Amino acid sequence: MSDDADRAATRRHLRRMAASITAAVAPFGIVFGAAASTAGLSLWAAIGYSVFVFGGSSQFAAVEILGDGGSVAAAAVAGLLLNVRSLAFGVIMAPALGGAVWRRALMSQLMIDESTAVGTASEDVQSRRYGYLAGGIGVFVVWNLTTIVGFWLFSGAGDLIRDLGLDVAGPAAFLALLWPRLSDRRQLVVAVSGAVIAVALVPFAAPGLPILASMSAVLVARAVGPLQRPGPKDLR
Repeated sequence: MSDDADRAATRRHLRRMAASITAAVAPFGIVFGAAASTAGLSLWAAIGYSVFVFGGSSQFAAVEILGDGGSVAAAAVAGLLLNVRSLAFGVIMAPALGGAVWRRALMSQLMIDESTAVGTASEDVQSRRYGYLAGGIGVFVVWNLTTIVGFWLFSGAGDLIRDLGLDVAGPAAFLALLWPRLSDRRQLVVAVSGAVIAVALVPFAAPGLPILASMSAVLVARAVGPLQRPGPKDLR
């Protein structure tokens, strides 16, 4: 297979990954829109959250705090804490996101779990950038559209995700993305160690801290050896 055909096949695979994970987060965007309306936010405020904050967990945390009568400062601190993990994503993706400062600033707005998951599914820099943008732009567009839909049509719908059984969609999509990596023993060590650390801290730590602490699983895996990333052939 030629290099061009190999690159095209890799990009098709990345687009499929981006489409699947975008579809998985759509229900959560609807629920955020509904939650923002229920909390008393205006439509423009809800859209502002989805455009400028663009971080699902931090958006939900901030809206919940504001809906319960909390201060703007408390909402901002909660959102910041939950999104600190994006710093680690930036370190991982930085080599693939070069260019002018304004271009890097725009791409950094897409620095979320989903875009990073698709971006890191490839080994070469160009494919990583392509996957990152495919996942990030897809989620950004759908998340903002579903925020509006949720605000207009599902205000007061209550626990929509749980009622419709959609609460497993996001985790299932991430598991599908991560599953091929678990065939490597060292990456399996990272996954299992991180899960154990996060679950153990949930009863005691503030929201967001268990996820941050789970990153220390990489130190555990260093004892096993250097991590490997799947190449383009492994993705198909």
